[in-house]
Amino acid sequence: MKKKSKKIVKKKIIKKVVKKITIKKKVIKKKVVKKKVVKKKAVRTKASNKRKPIGKVLHFYNKISVAIIKFNKPTKIGTNLSFEGNKNCFFQILKSMQYDHKSIKIAKKGQGVGVKVKKEVKEGDLVF
Repeated sequence: MKKKSKKIVKKKIIKKVVKKITIKKKVIKKKVVKKKVVKKKAVRTKASNKRKPIGKVLHFYNKISVAIIKFNKPTKIGTNLSFEGNKNCFFQILKSMQYDHKSIKIAKKGQGVGVKVKKEVKEGDLVF
């Protein structure tokens, strides 16, 4: 009789353990979902390290609000640019570019081009 009672007790213990594990899995899944949402928000507000810069600001003329940018890749008019530095970060659509006081549509790789910007930028700011 003692053997039968031990088997019955073991079955009850196993059922309780299974219930606890399923409850823990549900909690873990909720935490993972919350972490993913937080990461997506952080990527939208802060600059991502995965992106590579298109260019770099060489000089800024504050009276006429023009930045001289050296592009690492060929860049067309109409592309979205993100100027990112230590204190400032803003987005702008590239509307016009000039090289030797002549407007151009495409900036070549390694070319220093004048671009009208809406906010002040500093030398060394990266362009994405």
